Amino acid sequence: MATKILITGATGTLGSALVPLLRDSGHELRLLSRSRPPSPQGSDGAIAWARGDVSTGAGLEDAFRGVHTVVHCAGSQSGDGEKARHVVDAASQSGVEHIIHVSVVGADTIPVVSAVDRAMFGYFASKREAEEVITGSPVPWTMLRPTQFHEFVIMVLEQLIRLPVLPLWRGVSFQPVDSGDVARRLVELVHAGPAGVVPPLGGPAIHPMEQLARDYLRVITKRRMIVTMPVPGRAAAAFRAGANLAPDHADGTTGWESFLAARFPSAEPVR
Repeated sequence: MATKILITGATGTLGSALVPLLRDSGHELRLLSRSRPPSPQGSDGAIAWARGDVSTGAGLEDAFRGVHTVVHCAGSQSGDGEKARHVVDAASQSGVEHIIHVSVVGADTIPVVSAVDRAMFGYFASKREAEEVITGSPVPWTMLRPTQFHEFVIMVLEQLIRLPVLPLWRGVSFQPVDSGDVARRLVELVHAGPAGVVPPLGGPAIHPMEQLARDYLRVITKRRMIVTMPVPGRAAAAFRAGANLAPDHADGTTGWESFLAARFPSAEPVR
């Protein structure tokens, strides 16, 4: 059955993959933006923009009015707890019947307690704060925890590549998942209705950070000396223990090698 769905973070990595899938499923979409005017988009009129800001809550109650489901994809390195609170408050006041929240594997298990932890892994603390808000929501909800996106891995590596020597986190692996795989799971969750915390979604393979870095350097044709560094703190220890992985739910279909091949089509294939 077609429903009216609002998507936060609709222009981000995940939102951009999700919008066409939900549109093609016959749903009426409302995309939230801080700046775009609420004018229809697309020849079929199935997509409209609404103005609102999850960071401050401004405009959300009006934007959410008449919406059945909110898919909350908007997130950042900090402040996600406050964003989730604004989403929940507006949803409860506007008659929304289902909130789907996208978190991350490890948000509930990676301890971010010290200044060192927060400096390096504050993203997970922010996601945990958002999870606590969602689980206390009066609006029925679903929560999906994917592993890190391919783009997240590239973002981390791009920050490190700026240095003359590439320092990597010793003993850490990632299980990157494709945003398209996560978007397809979200469509299923929209149709399923509120389900609480659902099984995580991981990429098809686990890769040591050093392998990911070497693959990325190869496709962007850069050279760096790689040095693995021990990272102190409880959060780093949890990473080394695999708290950011979901080996029992490696259900993603697009692996790291395929992602790089699509993103860098002229580069030498990674094997």
